[in-house]
Amino acid sequence: MRITKKWSLTLTVVLLLSLLATACGGKKEEATKVRIGEVTRSLFYAPEYVALSQGFFKEEGLDVELTTTPGGDKTMTALLSNTIDVALVGSETSIYVSQQGSDDPVINFAQLTQTDGTFLVARKKPDNFNWNSLKGSVFLGQRKGGMPQMAGEFTLKKHGIDPQKDLQLIQNIDFANIVTAYASGTGEYVQLFEPQASIVEQEGKGYVVASFGVESGHLPYTVFMAKQSFMKANPGTIQKFANAIQKAQLWVAAKSVDEITEAVKPYFQDIDVAIIKNVVKRYKDQGSFATDGIVDEAEWNNLLDVMTKAGELKEKVAWSKLVDNSYAEKAKANVK
Repeated sequence: MRITKKWSLTLTVVLLLSLLATACGGKKEEATKVRIGEVTRSLFYAPEYVALSQGFFKEEGLDVELTTTPGGDKTMTALLSNTIDVALVGSETSIYVSQQGSDDPVINFAQLTQTDGTFLVARKKPDNFNWNSLKGSVFLGQRKGGMPQMAGEFTLKKHGIDPQKDLQLIQNIDFANIVTAYASGTGEYVQLFEPQASIVEQEGKGYVVASFGVESGHLPYTVFMAKQSFMKANPGTIQKFANAIQKAQLWVAAKSVDEITEAVKPYFQDIDVAIIKNVVKRYKDQGSFATDGIVDEAEWNNLLDVMTKAGELKEKVAWSKLVDNSYAEKAKANVK
């Protein structure tokens, strides 16, 4: 009888230990898959790559798949057709969708960059740059209807220059070919993103003389957005996503240019490290990287003004209609 009791007690202990082991070392919760479509691969989006390289998405239980869908139209098409879940693109695209009368609006929920990312490059280095020097010049601009061109025209008008009358504005060259066109002699001035601006400088073919980002002020320039239906069906996933972006934004704000360069370098293996450092420093110094994901109303209204002056806005779309700051606000409050 004693032997039976001993074996019974031993078996009970073994079962209890087994249950405890299962509870403590059970199957790990499976990560939630999120498909991001970025409008281009750009150092301007450094905090996005930091969120990936530093494991902030993984910490939030997200398995992120990043694809580049060149052009705002392609990125929005991918989002609307459910090829991607989240788009990283200019806020103006959500306004264009709204103007078409969509039943499932695209909602901005986490801002990444808060200024334009282009620079004015001159063929000759001036002793003292003055915007009036553009009058009568040949200006190689960006695609009509895109935020770079709208921010560019907004800045020119701010300085008393009519883009259609006071200079020869060229807009019929594809984005990918603008640098080549300028290097071959087209235009006295050109509006360029980084790293193209820094590369042109390094090669001695032009000089950065002004920043359209500084000149046009704060804008919800590049924002993570999703269809309203996706956000309603997956509020937990959107919150985790906003948390990861907030972690990355705080990291970028706190770290040195060298540390940020090291973190994003794997995503730009074809670009010289010295160029990466120069670009990161330029964007960091002018405050292009947002420090939180909140799209405030003043930024939104500035965007509407820029679009209105460019003739691209049919009617003003209320900030409250296409922006949901609740996830970014919660992330800002909770992520330290």
